[in-house]
Parts: sequence; C-alpha cells; structure tokens
Amino acid sequence: MDYKLITEYFPDLTPQQQQQFAALGPCYQSWNARINLISRKDMDQFYLRHVLHSLSMAKYFSFPVGAYVLDLGTGGGFPGIPLAILFPQTQFFLCDSIAKKILAVNDIAARVGLKNVSASQIRAENIQQRFDFVVSRAVAPLSQLIFWVWDKTDQGMMCLKGGNLDKELIDSAQLLGIPPCQIKEVHISQWFSHPFFEEKKMVCLCK
Repeated sequence: MDYKLITEYFPDLTPQQQQQFAALGPCYQSWNARINLISRKDMDQFYLRHVLHSLSMAKYFSFPVGAYVLDLGTGGGFPGIPLAILFPQTQFFLCDSIAKKILAVNDIAARVGLKNVSASQIRAENIQQRFDFVVSRAVAPLSQLIFWVWDKTDQGMMCLKGGNLDKELIDSAQLLGIPPCQIKEVHISQWFSHPFFEEKKMVCLCK
C-alpha cells in the first residue's frame, strides 16, 4: 500500500497534497478495522482500486476554483475525498444514507486536513442544495442517478462505472429525451494501464 503510485500519474502534487495522500492509507486502514468502508481484501490495493480510480475524473476534467460538487452515495468517501485533495479550491459535499460511513468520512477528512469537504447522512432525493457538478462511483444505474439529482446540478454529472453500459446509456437518454450519443462514455484505461482499469469507464453528461 504505497501512495507513490499516485505521484506517478500526478507528478505535480504539492508537498501538502503528497502528505495528505500518504495519510489516507493509515486512516482507512484504521477505520476499515472497525467498519466495512471498503472490501477488506482491497486494502493492499487501496491506492490503485480506490484512490487512483477516483482520480481518473481529473484526467478528463479539472474542477474550477470555487465550484460546488456533490459526491452522491459517497460510501467510504470515493471519489470525493481524493478529488478534494487534488482540487483544494473546490468545495465537495459528500452524502450517503449510512450514518457510520459519514462518521468515518468526516473523521478522515479532518485527519488529513481537508477544509473543502463536508459530509452528511442524507438520501439523494432529500437533498435541497444546488451544485455545479455531481460525481459518483458505482452507486446506482445512471437513469436512477439522473432521476435523483439531475435537477440539482447546473453543469452536469460524471459517474464511474464498469462493464457494458449500453442499456444504461439507452435508458438514460430516453429519460432525458436526448440521443444516446450525447452521453459520453470514456474508457479509463487510456490513462492507466493496469489490468484493473480494463473495463472501468466514466460516463459524462453535460448540461
């Protein structure tokens, strides 16, 4: 479990960002011994399967200074916490319906010194705020995410997915009343050569 994997793909990190990424591993190891934030068999691959996977969004898009981003169904804090380290001038709101996960996420954010993260136990359909962007990782079918939060974002959404997405894209396009080709499917393997990313994708919807 070595954070230097992150510096290989993001060589321009500041010393503070490097320290924050280095601190993530021990924080998650500590919490994962108490509650199941991520699969325990994944801890040895923590930086690859969770941190680097989350940061794949940054290879495609840079969140602007001052933007407000919703991490929908954050679970153990992904992709929100790694993105918040990489974009310290962007504000991230992490939500999940499970209280103990939000407790862990708030503690981890505080331990690594993130001032641009807030987290709350709330269901997606009950969120009242508006956001510039919505991000998510393997939370629900794309059409369900659209149903929950499309009216709460001003710019659009990016979702980390895996496998064959043809049906999800068709269903989502029908829901929005647009051609499926207007929903962009991005293959993460173009940036990361590890076999883990071979079937990993990002779906991007812009307003």
